[in-house]
Amino acid sequence: MVAAWLWLLCFLVPQALPRAQPAELYVEVPENYGGNFPLYLTKLPLPREETEGQVVLSGDAGVAGEGPFAVDPEAGFLLVTRALDREEQAEYQLQVTLETEDRHVLWGPQPVRVRVKDENDQVPHFSQATYKVQLSRGTRLGVPFFFLEASDGDEPGTANSDLRFHILNQAPAQPASDMFQLEPRLGALALSPEGSASLDKALEGYYQLLVQVKDMDVSIVENTWVPLDPVHLAENLQVPYPHHIAQVHWNGGNVHYHLESQPQGPFDVDTEGKLYVTQELDREPSHCPLQYLLQVRAQNTHSEDYAEPLELQVVVTDENDNAPVCPPRGPSVSIPELSPPGTKVAKVSAEDADAPSSPNSHVVYQLLSPEPEEPAELRAFELDSSSGSVTLGAAQLQAGQNILLQVLAVDLGGTDGGLSSTCEIPVTITDINDHAPEFTASQIEPVSLPEDAEPGTLVTTLTATDADLEPAFRLMDFAIEAGDEEGTFSLDWEPDSGHVQLRLLKNLSYEAVPSHRLVVVVVVPPPQLDQESYEASVPISTPAGSLLLTVQPSDPLSSPLRFSLVNDSEGWLCIKEISGEVHTARPLQGAQPGDMYTVLIEAQDADEPTLSTSATLVIHFLKALPAPTPTLAPVFALGPNPTVQRDWRLRALNGSHAYLTLGLHWVEPREHVVPIAVSHDNQIWHIQVRVIVCRCNVEGQCMRKVGRMKGMPTKLSAVGILVGTLIAIGIFLILIFTHLTLARKKDLDQPVDSVPLKVAV
Repeated sequence: MVAAWLWLLCFLVPQALPRAQPAELYVEVPENYGGNFPLYLTKLPLPREETEGQVVLSGDAGVAGEGPFAVDPEAGFLLVTRALDREEQAEYQLQVTLETEDRHVLWGPQPVRVRVKDENDQVPHFSQATYKVQLSRGTRLGVPFFFLEASDGDEPGTANSDLRFHILNQAPAQPASDMFQLEPRLGALALSPEGSASLDKALEGYYQLLVQVKDMDVSIVENTWVPLDPVHLAENLQVPYPHHIAQVHWNGGNVHYHLESQPQGPFDVDTEGKLYVTQELDREPSHCPLQYLLQVRAQNTHSEDYAEPLELQVVVTDENDNAPVCPPRGPSVSIPELSPPGTKVAKVSAEDADAPSSPNSHVVYQLLSPEPEEPAELRAFELDSSSGSVTLGAAQLQAGQNILLQVLAVDLGGTDGGLSSTCEIPVTITDINDHAPEFTASQIEPVSLPEDAEPGTLVTTLTATDADLEPAFRLMDFAIEAGDEEGTFSLDWEPDSGHVQLRLLKNLSYEAVPSHRLVVVVVVPPPQLDQESYEASVPISTPAGSLLLTVQPSDPLSSPLRFSLVNDSEGWLCIKEISGEVHTARPLQGAQPGDMYTVLIEAQDADEPTLSTSATLVIHFLKALPAPTPTLAPVFALGPNPTVQRDWRLRALNGSHAYLTLGLHWVEPREHVVPIAVSHDNQIWHIQVRVIVCRCNVEGQCMRKVGRMKGMPTKLSAVGILVGTLIAIGIFLILIFTHLTLARKKDLDQPVDSVPLKVAV
């Protein structure tokens, strides 16, 4: 109870107290600032939630009008618009408020005290332009005999008014050039050691000293290099670009701003430190970042940072610029007729590329076609607007109907302005065997036959119909139920026809039976299995739950069947009622190899249990399988070469295979030989795997360097063949010329009378 009262007290006391006034801000402004204006001084603690008011600056006379101070309402900085002179006014008292147009104060006042920080802009002055001093001989060393006086108009107690005295020149420089010494801070003039030692020797006369007073020259300004608040930018923002998003400022002179973006983005910074985004941002493509980290650096002319870079986080906020995307239209969904209300038809799942878990990607669904009816009893379909699940309604659908469901997917939770897409689902209502066959006429007129009619004579034709649409459900069988105890008549029909012919099977006898009254019935044929009998060979060591075989109907489109086992005396087997899978129910204890075990499988029509069929299942028992001996999986390893182990990786795929991959991103394109060791059962095999690493073309085909084809001559062999051919030609020509020369010489050596005479006719 005490804790509860304390909590209530802590809750009520702040409500009763007045709003606390903001603490006074203290800001220093450099005097006679020579940089760019406006000069950003400090960031004001303006409230983020108050966005409709205007910032009002007040204070010393002249501030609110054409005064030197102003406030940047976007960046929240206090700035000065011109140079200030400390000697004119050393301090300003300001107030910042956030007010409405009717002067109602929403926030504030925030007191701000601005002090003009002194700059060394005042020159020190001596109290006199010329000083005349008399010095007596015998003055002791270091004892001041005169004090110089000087003043500085800068702020007292600062480096700008901290004066230093020193002697520039002494004339004459006799007997020493440094006869006097001057204490730099106090301006006390005294004899130096050299002056004290030589003053008695010096002649009486004048010494002229040129003395200088100088102040310190150090300028320190306020640090405006402050962290930046995160910036939220809407994607696809429709504004002129480049678009200003933030401002940085370095108070020192000679500054250059440099911007870096991680990841690389469309951002820039100008010479005044203003940050811009240069184009639209988008967050939906997978490669587009959702946020950027900008780093702004203030550098000198040598690209050296004055300070640590400032970081600015830019967050790309989501816009509803993506409509839901429906899945591709698939095959028709089959729903059996007479399915109960609530039966699941399909589920629509549209994808929205906008930010997950945001209103922009919150998709709801509406049924467009068929249009929902009122009241609910007339609706054929129901749609869950949140999940997109479509179920059957109360209205019945007929077999053979083809319906195209149109579902509207809308983002923004279905509110105004949401984007939408239409999803389509084809639905087909399939037929079930729900109609019994019927004769078109329940009774026919009497038929007269002569007594001597021959067997095979057509007596009459009967017609039966079935309202089901599926051909398998319209199959009919006919039988003579009564009136034909002697088997005088027979029925003849086609399996897929509704017509049956009543024919005479035996001779008639008018004297024995003058008339016959027959009752013909039409029945649905019993279900048929895919086999008349089943057999399976099973080792006696088969464990419980092992699948032996599956019993199926001969026509997959027929009515569903329900299966059961008859005379399973040992209880070794079981059958799934719907699927027809036969399993071992328990271990086959007592079974001997070579024995046979027979059971009966019964199948009933699920819609008409009176229609059934059966088949035998014979189990042949085999010897128990030998127990498998456990073997260790082989071990694959790369060769011991360090280069091979660096360039390649070998990983086990399963108990008998491993796959080899590259260990580096790039390996020299050529044929590599990778040594691999395989160890198994204390044995080791060493194999060499040849791997060709090549460059690929745009079609992914390997481009290999073409080597010398087998059977083709090399350059050396071609040159040898050419030289050999030339030598052979040369030898052949030499032989020809030699032969001709010898033949000519033989002709010259022959006698003249042996030359035959030419015959003239």
